[in-house]
Amino acid sequence: MVSRSYSNLLDLASGESPSFGRMSRRIPRIMTVAGIISDLDDDASESLCSSDPSSSTVQKDRIIIVANQLPIRAQRKPDSSKGWIFSWDENSLLLQLKDGLGDDEIEVIYVGCLKEEIHPNEQDEVSQILLETFKCVPTFLPPDLFSRYYHGFCKQQLWPLFHYMLPLSPDLGGRFNRSLWQAYVSVNKIFADRIMEVINPEDDFVWIHDYHLMVLPTFLRKRFNRVKLGFFLHSPFPSSEIYKTLPIREELLRAMLNSDLIGFHTFDYARHFLSCCSRMLGLTYESKRGYIGLEYYGRTVSIKILPVGIHMGQLQSVLSLPETEAKVAELHEQYCGQGRIMLLGVDDMDIFKGISLKLLAMEQLLVQHPEFQGKVVLVQIANPARGKGKDVKEVQNETHSTVKRINKNFGKPGYDPVILIDEPLKFYERIAYYVVAECCLVTAVRDGMNLIPYEYIISRQGNERLDKVMGLKPSTPKKSMLVVSEFIGCSPSLSGAIRVNPWNIDAVADAMDCALEMLEPEKQLRHEKHYRYVNTHDVGYWARSFLQDLERTCQDHARRRCWGIGFGLSFRVVALDPNFRKLSMEHIVSAYKRTTARAILLDYDGTLMPQASIDKSPSSKTIDIINTLTRDKNNMVLIVSARSRSKLSEWFSPCEKLGIAAEHGYFLRSRRDAEWETCVPVADCSWKQIAEPVMKLYTETTDGSTIEDKETALVWCYEDADPDFGSCQAKELLDHLESVLANEPVSVKSGQNLVEVKPQGVSKGLVAKRLLSDMQERKMLPDLVLCIGDDRSDEDMFEVITTSMTGPSIAPRAEVFACTVGRKPSKAKYYLDDTAEIVRLMQGLASVSEQMVAV
Repeated sequence: MVSRSYSNLLDLASGESPSFGRMSRRIPRIMTVAGIISDLDDDASESLCSSDPSSSTVQKDRIIIVANQLPIRAQRKPDSSKGWIFSWDENSLLLQLKDGLGDDEIEVIYVGCLKEEIHPNEQDEVSQILLETFKCVPTFLPPDLFSRYYHGFCKQQLWPLFHYMLPLSPDLGGRFNRSLWQAYVSVNKIFADRIMEVINPEDDFVWIHDYHLMVLPTFLRKRFNRVKLGFFLHSPFPSSEIYKTLPIREELLRAMLNSDLIGFHTFDYARHFLSCCSRMLGLTYESKRGYIGLEYYGRTVSIKILPVGIHMGQLQSVLSLPETEAKVAELHEQYCGQGRIMLLGVDDMDIFKGISLKLLAMEQLLVQHPEFQGKVVLVQIANPARGKGKDVKEVQNETHSTVKRINKNFGKPGYDPVILIDEPLKFYERIAYYVVAECCLVTAVRDGMNLIPYEYIISRQGNERLDKVMGLKPSTPKKSMLVVSEFIGCSPSLSGAIRVNPWNIDAVADAMDCALEMLEPEKQLRHEKHYRYVNTHDVGYWARSFLQDLERTCQDHARRRCWGIGFGLSFRVVALDPNFRKLSMEHIVSAYKRTTARAILLDYDGTLMPQASIDKSPSSKTIDIINTLTRDKNNMVLIVSARSRSKLSEWFSPCEKLGIAAEHGYFLRSRRDAEWETCVPVADCSWKQIAEPVMKLYTETTDGSTIEDKETALVWCYEDADPDFGSCQAKELLDHLESVLANEPVSVKSGQNLVEVKPQGVSKGLVAKRLLSDMQERKMLPDLVLCIGDDRSDEDMFEVITTSMTGPSIAPRAEVFACTVGRKPSKAKYYLDDTAEIVRLMQGLASVSEQMVAV
């Protein structure tokens, strides 16, 4: 069988042995551990076999970069109808990040589409050339499928929505179209198939770029549960109010969460994503040592916030070109030589770049400041739009008509206040405009990152030859001015820029005036600050930082046990400790039959009773099961709950021999007719007079929150509140209560949708210790301990019974079962999926007891 790894494909293509492998790997190989379920698909045709560890060669770390387009230019050979000439696209971010990583440390393979359509008869030959020469794996899509995927779903549905455009009418944005969505999913699967041909799943990192491939992580994670996978979104991520209008909102979120690391340009975009995960999937996140992480079925999905940078080397080399120098000289003579000041805008011709708003601000500037007429020129470079449609034509028409009007009203012979360049410019020509422009205006109404300001800053720094052309002395401090929209990704990084709301025409006009009138020393200070940042945070810094975080996030892949669950785009991987496994009915029944002293500790809410139930009282079936278990003289059964003793007494009044621990174990009784005892000294509850007014304040200001007043505890619950606001208020309340109760004998704890104040020293772990101690005193040394719970407070019980295995309170070879509800990180060694499974388990044990009693 031919291996489908990249190295073997390259061997086949070139006829030579692989040339990579010049340095030892920094990443340990992930080996298959005995007893761990394989992370490969069951379908052998879709799976890759692991390499023989003994035959592994020394090789560099390798990353597969996946994007909609390859960083390749292709053109037909001029001398024949067949054959292609390929070259690197120097302007591609993907190629620039490769340079930033360095060839000596890491090997890069690209997977993506070509801009040009390749005939099916030529596809094999093109694939071989690109693999041999460029280490690129082209993804070929039928034209109709590509159109529905890219121009249909990506550009008409996802892109507008991510830029805050709701499809309120058929003419405004693209209404959701199920067939276009299916095309999008199909293309993502084709990309996955191409990656399958080159990936070594145990070693390679995969880095997916942008919204074109948002469901690709699911296809890869399904085939390789432990794939090391990063995703970076280059567009904005909208607020939850906008995003949740998308019919396939959960599918996209879950697909992104199948990555190990998700990157965003700004905190706002990351915050919106986290808010969507909280509101739509009920997930919580936390920051640990500076890293934001989402717990998702036992996996920690890390969030990376870092704006991309520019390729300094490429930009500086273009600045040094003779043609750049010549163009700068031409522009300098055209504008500065005639006493004119150039303002510059460089934007794509689309609805979100705010070109027309910028033009209106220029018009306002000329109205308010007649002294600028004949002196200030706005050069607007309009790059061709990437999408198609009616809106692009509308923007073009509006732009041309506005330019025509302004030039008619304010123009003079030999002077047009606005010069529109709507034909493609070469990169060096654009750079020349940057060098000459006194101020750069980026007034997009919504944009992902936008590197135009960064390019402008470096261009204004220039070099000695350009200084000479511009008539500057070598010692002259450089200066630059930026007017940037608040709604673009680079805005937070440019603290010296004049930030504007692009919709406010007056404010933009004032900003332009401020940029023109600002004193030279301040312009120089702002430029120096920006130059330091852009110079140190280039594309290489961004790429290295992302990969370092991806490596850190994937460090524990080897020791985790993985299960794939769910169908289609609901697929996700559960990753847990290798020793964590499902509690088998046969296993525990077998142990139950051969033991004679059993301790059974059961949580109530979320364990015997589903959390979502409105009626929380136990069913008659639950009561019958408990009575059957307690009638067995070999059993000690204890319900351990956070609820009050009055409520538990009422609910379990039919259970004569059941032990109950109420309020996390503060109150305890061994059977129905026994007196209530306290596990700790009687508490002074005078602290309630301090805590209750504080909780009432937060209840009044948090709609949907309530206070539960127990005998020894106070609980603030926000289960029915807005999840983001409730979580925020809970953190504030926790800090507030800890502050005002600092000298009181209580502890303040946060739980699932609650904040609780209770006496110090009270825990469910104390109840477990007490039960085992009582059984030991009665000469009833337990040889089976079963403890089941679902939340954080139950972890104390799990810890106690696990550590007691080596102590005197449990029989030497006792069977101990600590079991949590749901597959999640826990101190328990076993899990059951839900309350229904727990009830079935308890019913099974009750049936065994009935049979044994009958005998």
